[in-house]
Amino acid sequence: MENIENLGTLGDKVNVKAGFARNYLVPQGKAKPATKENLEAFEKQRAELEKIAAEAKATAEARKGAIEALGTVTITAKVGSEGKLFGSIGTADIADALTAANCAVEKREVRLPDGAIRETGEHELDIHLYTDTDVSITVSIVGEE
Repeated sequence: MENIENLGTLGDKVNVKAGFARNYLVPQGKAKPATKENLEAFEKQRAELEKIAAEAKATAEARKGAIEALGTVTITAKVGSEGKLFGSIGTADIADALTAANCAVEKREVRLPDGAIRETGEHELDIHLYTDTDVSITVSIVGEE
């Protein structure tokens, strides 16, 4: 019923484990069992679903351009004498900093490959906006004592 990263695109028939379908795909409305009735119903609404997916992709591309234009995001945090942070900078902190800079980002879209940031300096990370639409940004952590 929609594009799902690492699984398939709109209209694909895929085999998944029963639990994944039963507990995630079907309740979320992301997929339906491939019965004859469901396939016929899908073909009737395929154009509408493709239009929705195209609009979501266009919105993600526009957001990507805005985030790329932003460049570096600076976050100020309390630090100790060795440049280590008191606490850490997580996905919510980064999402809040981007939203404050007029680039609406949700914390679930922020990808931290090495976990939470615990040191000052510049860190590269990805923002996942839509299936196959990612943007890399630089987060600069500045310390204050």
